[in-house]
Amino acid sequence: MNQTGIKRKSTVVRLFSQVKGQKVRLIAVGVSILIYVGMSIWNPMYSAYVIDRLWQSIQQAWNSGTVFAVNWANMGQELFQLTFQYFFTWGFYYLQAYLMANVAESLNLELRRQTARKLNRLPLRFYDRNKAGEILSRVTSDLDKIAEVLQTGLLKFLVAFGTVIGSLCVMFYYNALLTGVFLVFIAISIVITRFVAKKNLQYASKRQESIGDLTGIVEEYYHGRNVIKAYNHEAESMEQVAAAAEKNREANRKADFLTNCINPLIRLLSRISYVVIAIIAGHAMISGVMTIGVVQAFFQYINQTTEPLAEASFMINSLQSALASAKRIFQVLDEEEEPADTEAPAVLERAQGQVEFDHVCFGYTPDRILMKDISFRVKPGQKIAIVGSTGAGKTTLVNLLMRFYEINGGAITVDGVNTAQMTRSGLRRNFGMVLQDTWLFSGTVAENIAYGKPEATREEIIAAAKAAKADAFIRTMPEGYDTMLDSDGSSLSVGQRQLLTIARVFLCDPPMIILDEATSSVDTRTEAEIGKAMKRLMEGRTSFVIAHRLSTIRDADMILYMEHGNIIEQGTHTGLLEAGGVYAALYNSQFA
Repeated sequence: MNQTGIKRKSTVVRLFSQVKGQKVRLIAVGVSILIYVGMSIWNPMYSAYVIDRLWQSIQQAWNSGTVFAVNWANMGQELFQLTFQYFFTWGFYYLQAYLMANVAESLNLELRRQTARKLNRLPLRFYDRNKAGEILSRVTSDLDKIAEVLQTGLLKFLVAFGTVIGSLCVMFYYNALLTGVFLVFIAISIVITRFVAKKNLQYASKRQESIGDLTGIVEEYYHGRNVIKAYNHEAESMEQVAAAAEKNREANRKADFLTNCINPLIRLLSRISYVVIAIIAGHAMISGVMTIGVVQAFFQYINQTTEPLAEASFMINSLQSALASAKRIFQVLDEEEEPADTEAPAVLERAQGQVEFDHVCFGYTPDRILMKDISFRVKPGQKIAIVGSTGAGKTTLVNLLMRFYEINGGAITVDGVNTAQMTRSGLRRNFGMVLQDTWLFSGTVAENIAYGKPEATREEIIAAAKAAKADAFIRTMPEGYDTMLDSDGSSLSVGQRQLLTIARVFLCDPPMIILDEATSSVDTRTEAEIGKAMKRLMEGRTSFVIAHRLSTIRDADMILYMEHGNIIEQGTHTGLLEAGGVYAALYNSQFA
């Protein structure tokens, strides 16, 4: 078995290992399939008996010159039993379809839960290298494809397999020659199906990848729609979306063509086999080798065999698509997770705010170390400003403090406790963050403010909004604090969205605060008001402020100037100006 076959087999085994908790339903599905297949094989045999009896009764009536009539004693009982068998068979077909739908949707739900839990355990580097649309495609389109195929394709495949094997056995019993002729056509169909299935798996994988690419581009351009319009790039963005859509269309065209073209071809071969078999069977009837009942039963078995085989090509190709989707899901589930929290973690209910970086080294990959030797100490209640050019590593520094990334060497401590010995949730409860990029979710204004403290009272929420200077504009909204916001807060200005995220920090009242360009999106007057409120909030609390406007951090207890991931200078505003280094040059360039 080649490498592709091994990977495919491992994907199948892993996919069905997910349904081990549904043994009762699977057993019920298996029993229903066995009964349905058994009845499907028995019904034509019994119909052969009924039709031969019926034909004999008609001939007897004709020969005796009497009127032929059907009553309970004369064929009525047999016809009723045959009708009852067909209804009984239909009942088990309905039962197995219903149970399999339950199994498929339960599997889908379990995979969604596993994926959701996995996404919460993945490090930020996973999101750095994957587009949001690509991830979204995997947890929606791929999972839906798996459930859809399991509900229909797998069930039909199992039924088809049992029906074909049973029908062929009975056909050999009736007439080996006719069965041999039929098998020749079946062999041709199987060769064609295998060839198409192999090609279809390749195109199915490309189709799912193209869907992810298209979703990623659309999601990216949706969020950047204002910038696209501002720079008159509508035409270029439409061309790129059209190119991705065309790529997806081409992948869909090839996959759908292979999925759908095989069915008519298999049916054509089946019809040709019908003609050949009908000629031979007619000769057998004339010779007295086969009865009319057996011939019609034989053709029922041909239908029961050819129809599943025709559908099998479609089912196999659909299963290939499901395997391609399952493979993409398992790729996410196999991603390297954040290191697990220590079993006996240190606990800081409310930190004093003493922070120390002790010879910290960090790189996004082991062969590309960004920070080589970062060391500094922060006393409780101090305001630390982090400045430097874009890409200097300012945000990375606070991300390490929050354990969004794991360091490669050294240690980071809070109140003398190594953050690696704390749980991530326990560490982050001691911090409040206000980022340059605001994030709001679909919900009321009050719910957005209380995101970090869901149990907060309305009075506490209003107090936090007032402290953040957000109460005034909130009360002008249609429903005030109960006004519904959409996921990106499009009904609010950039400054108003920022004020709401600042109100979150006021409400949580953390001992340490991280402000990443927190006031960069508000006007000067609002910035001054927020600055006053922030100054009151930061009293007695350790705060880390990332800023480009140096006028906002002149009162900092310590300023860290960073370049290329390393701290070049550190000290107070006055001391750094007197030193006349890179910080002084940057400050003078802003206020020359």
